[in-house]
Amino acid sequence: MHSIAHLGPRKIFGIGDFFITETVLYFWIIMAIMITFALLATRKLEEKPKGIQLVAEYIVEFVYNFTEGAMGKRNSNFSPYIGTLFIFLILGNSLGLWGLRPVTADVNTTFALAGITFFLVHYNSIKSKGIVGYFKHLSAPYPFMLPINLVGELAFPISLSFRLFGNIAGGMIIMALIFTGLDSVSESLSLSIPFFQFLIPLPANLFFDIFEPILQGFVFTMLTMVFISINNMTHEEH
Repeated sequence: MHSIAHLGPRKIFGIGDFFITETVLYFWIIMAIMITFALLATRKLEEKPKGIQLVAEYIVEFVYNFTEGAMGKRNSNFSPYIGTLFIFLILGNSLGLWGLRPVTADVNTTFALAGITFFLVHYNSIKSKGIVGYFKHLSAPYPFMLPINLVGELAFPISLSFRLFGNIAGGMIIMALIFTGLDSVSESLSLSIPFFQFLIPLPANLFFDIFEPILQGFVFTMLTMVFISINNMTHEEH
């Protein structure tokens, strides 16, 4: 059940100043699930796929088509990262469906994801354009635009991380308020079964714990692809 007692992630255990929060724990669990699925799907590859290998191949095909459709074939090498990011976001955003705190309701997670994208984008931009071409790209269309463009580059991952964090954390808080209020109604009516908590929140559950996690994962992934595409454009493409 959702609770508003803790707006921040709970500490699971710690040693001195070092501690593990529920965000870190759930992050590891999601990673373990994704790694286990990948290992099982590729353990015994067959020419005619079936079972878990067939599911994995459908996912891979969808991710590559999705990435190439949004970024072009020349950026298809980003497909593994885009696919991993999208799947992780769907799983991480929808933990509220199981009564757990979504990992993306912690701003540290969203900043980390945006930071990875930021590093990946600029690393590949320098690698493909060279250091001179990289700064020439940041100086377009005029050299005096360099400081402004740098601010814009730094602002994008910050806004990207806060957008995801705000939407997921906001949905978590709204659901917590709904459950807390309905719990008070049930207690005031002396109901032995929390009738209101099962039926009334259902539409909100469908939106905040199913639809919104997928939507926000899609938006974050799409904005990531746009950010990568813009920074990998040549001067002629601009």
